[in-house]
Amino acid sequence: MKKIIMLMFLCLQIFVISTSFGADDGFDFQNFATVDSDEDMMSESVSLNSDAQFVDVKQFDIAGAMLGMSYDDINNIFFENSSLYAPRKKDSVMYSVNTEWKYNLDYECRQNNIFVPEQIENCIYSLARDRGLLYVSEIHLERAVTGETIDIYFTSNATDNVVWKIVYKNDVDTMEGTGPKFENQHTKKILAFWQNVLDKYGTPNSDEDKWISSENSYDPMMKAYFGQLELTDNGMNVTDLSINMQTANEKFQAKPYAF
Repeated sequence: MKKIIMLMFLCLQIFVISTSFGADDGFDFQNFATVDSDEDMMSESVSLNSDAQFVDVKQFDIAGAMLGMSYDDINNIFFENSSLYAPRKKDSVMYSVNTEWKYNLDYECRQNNIFVPEQIENCIYSLARDRGLLYVSEIHLERAVTGETIDIYFTSNATDNVVWKIVYKNDVDTMEGTGPKFENQHTKKILAFWQNVLDKYGTPNSDEDKWISSENSYDPMMKAYFGQLELTDNGMNVTDLSINMQTANEKFQAKPYAF
């Protein structure tokens, strides 16, 4: 089944067009972000270390954020209540339309004699919002005092708009200068970071830097880098993209050809 899903998505180029706007400020097309999701379809193989056991990665959290949480859950933690992290100053909440639906709506708008690019974009996002296809795709947080950041990614409304990836970053792998004292400080920062990671999540059970819940890399897993943690549920993301593709194909409003 995994190979079938992989082959299906290798034939599909998917990107998400994102914009940031509130509920009452209409459509502001000045701050688009294009996110290429192809890399998220390719999951590396994983294996359990000798004498290790699987762990329930879905119960892992990063500053309270967990896989499978809804937008309301995340909003409650970081926006409605006091937290060490705050929304970044610009584009803290990003909205998206799955590209398959975007292509459908583009065709529909042009069939209604809308051809000016700006008007097509406005038409697409108006229709998407009215039909429940517009969804919160990203939330970006920062902790100014330490320079830490958290980026949270959501599936579409087709799979309940829940968290499928959380990326945490800090400055541990950054050297402030050259010379022995900076190298010494850099080494100590790395050691401190890894010790904190081990204290919270335990010893990696796959290679030296991964925590896995099974040997299927599409199940929840976490990977650590110098100064970075990446918590993912690639299976949830692939399922979401698959459902959107299938439904968008079924709902495509082709002309009423007769032959």
